[in-house]
Amino acid sequence: MPGPIQSLARAAAILRLLAGGERRLGLSDISSSLGLAKGTAHGILRTLQQEGFVEQDTASGKYQLGAELLRLGNSYLDVHELRARALVWTDDLARSSGEAVYLGVLHQSGVLIVHHVFRPDDSRQVLEVGAMQPLHSSALGKVLAAYDPVAHSEAAENERPALTPRTITDTAGFEDVLELARTRGWASDLEETWEGVASVAAPILDRRRMPVGAVGITGAVERVCQEDGEIQARLVAAVRDCARAVSRDLGAGRF
Repeated sequence: MPGPIQSLARAAAILRLLAGGERRLGLSDISSSLGLAKGTAHGILRTLQQEGFVEQDTASGKYQLGAELLRLGNSYLDVHELRARALVWTDDLARSSGEAVYLGVLHQSGVLIVHHVFRPDDSRQVLEVGAMQPLHSSALGKVLAAYDPVAHSEAAENERPALTPRTITDTAGFEDVLELARTRGWASDLEETWEGVASVAAPILDRRRMPVGAVGITGAVERVCQEDGEIQARLVAAVRDCARAVSRDLGAGRF
């Protein structure tokens, strides 16, 4: 039976070292820890970097795990499992909020809607499972971009078109929005994707506390917002409670 391929074994060892040690490690640290010549370690790191599995900090020259590795790590969670875990909680959220509920995951350069609960009234509505929402303007997209490095890269590096007069398109303003989302634990969309429509969303985490999706509500501005134009506090709380409940079902524990 053939033995292991040495270069692959060394690459795996480097990835484990970066995953288990400090956030960033220099070339000397990596080569000495694994007993590799600097030239050998550098060649492997360069290949891993080209594939997106490792990133190099431009200021310090140190290495860390890359976004592509995080994307592969998250792939264990099947979308159908996420939807199944969220069914009861999203139904409860629709009833308590009186608004439509959306469950979304990162897909290419946008948010794929994998579950949609209709607003609990007699109005005519269209099922939007399979629809895409933008990363840069929707509440679901902002949450994913704030918590998921891969989603952040997609939103930061691609064009951010102005969908309404309120869409934030400049880089500095967009990064400020993401920082606010990380600080608060939720994101909003106040007529930035569709005029007259407001949304609020929160992240769903797995057992490793990695973002695997987002859940949110969407409705008319006059129903979702207060008189001062901000999202109603009770709706923010309801969305966050739903996200926490689904996350706990996925093994994230209390947070």
